[in-house]
Amino acid sequence: MIKVWLLVMFMHSPTLPYVKYQAFMYNSEEQCMNYLADYLNIYENKSEEYKKELVTDAHCIPFNSFSRGA
Repeated sequence: MIKVWLLVMFMHSPTLPYVKYQAFMYNSEEQCMNYLADYLNIYENKSEEYKKELVTDAHCIPFNSFSRGA
C-alpha cells in the first residue's frame, strides 16, 4: 500500500439540484496543498456575482492505495 492524496472539490449552484464534485490524485501532501491553494485563490479572485452563483470548497484527503507492481 502507498499513500496518495486526493484533492476533492465540491461545487454547488442554486440552479443545480445536486452538488458537483471533482477529484484529483497527487503523490504528496505538499503537491495537493499547493493545488488546493491555487484553486481557492482562483475562486477568491472571482466577482461577487460569480460567487453568488457558485459555491465551492475543497479538501486534501489522504488515501491508501495499491501500488502498480511490475
